[in-house]
Amino acid sequence: MATAKVLRRERIKKGIRKKISGTAQQPRLSVFRSNAGIYAQIIDDVTGRTIVSASSAELKAEKGTKSDLSKKVGLELAKKAQAAGIATIVFDRGGYLYHGRVKALAEGAREGGLKF
Repeated sequence: MATAKVLRRERIKKGIRKKISGTAQQPRLSVFRSNAGIYAQIIDDVTGRTIVSASSAELKAEKGTKSDLSKKVGLELAKKAQAAGIATIVFDRGGYLYHGRVKALAEGAREGGLKF
């Protein structure tokens, strides 16, 4: 059974997804945040394909706070996206507030060279 907090986030997420869609030229950067880690993927919604992804699970050797790791995930995602030829994206915060770890991931992606 889902809690009220989870149901609220799902409702917000559906509203965001009505407005945001990724294309091959400008794919969508989707964020998922759990208590333990943060996961991000760049998706082409037209074909329904994940182009690149990065997560804090890949950075097991890294030390620091969750926000520091989120920023590193953003930098790693940007590096992979640049290698795949992606320069501009649409940011999908996934129903989370643009604050804390989600904001740190977005800033890391911007520092890595992604434009959104």
